[in-house]
Amino acid sequence: MDFDLEFWLVTATTVTGIIWLLYALFAKKTTAEHEPVLLEYARSFFPVLLAVLLLRSFVAEPFRIPSGSMLPTLEIGDFILVNKFAYGLRLPVLHTKILDVGEPQRGDVVVFRYPDDPSIDYIKRLVGVPGDVVSWKDKTLIVNGVELNRSLQGEYLRPDQRTPPSIHLKEDLLGVEHDILVTPGRVGPTGSQTIPPGHYLMMGDNRDNSNDGRMWGFVPEANVVGKATLVWMHMNWGGNGFNFSRIGNGMN
Repeated sequence: MDFDLEFWLVTATTVTGIIWLLYALFAKKTTAEHEPVLLEYARSFFPVLLAVLLLRSFVAEPFRIPSGSMLPTLEIGDFILVNKFAYGLRLPVLHTKILDVGEPQRGDVVVFRYPDDPSIDYIKRLVGVPGDVVSWKDKTLIVNGVELNRSLQGEYLRPDQRTPPSIHLKEDLLGVEHDILVTPGRVGPTGSQTIPPGHYLMMGDNRDNSNDGRMWGFVPEANVVGKATLVWMHMNWGGNGFNFSRIGNGMN
């Protein structure tokens, strides 16, 4: 879905730009009153489309959170801004990196193209960088031989109040503190992986309710879209509607 929007934005920008350029180079001079309708539309829309394309491709892109896999950090209905510059600049549609700025860091909240279907964007927390050895057993996470410290924050009731309370914990991911949820009585998966070069391991903060790298493996570096930065709006018609208190929340 995101790929389609990106593709059509690039296509529309290219077509309007070509029309404008061809008329400027080869057509006879016309007054505004006699200007062809096609040229008028192309000249009007091209600068707007180009600005949107550049901003969306190289600066920041908005995303909406559709599921609860990142609770309590992100709620269903959060609209977030993703920094497209944080990990380097990529060409739209082709996704080829043209400028290397930085690398994803352990603890970042990352938007990426789902490895099994790159047309779908996922958002998870990066828990393993290349070379890390990450193990998980039920509700315990071990990174490079260190069992992550967690402190109890209390019960967490989802905003829609349709599920039993979860346990809210503060987890220390080797120096990056963030919130997670676990579900009492639910047995989690068990596994251990060494992260290969050029790949990352992603997990949801809602540990017992997340389809993530524990099930389908690693995210290639080429699939990384950007770093989630903040919530700029919250709207969930099926739950708590508008929630202005969410605006400006960061990703820790």
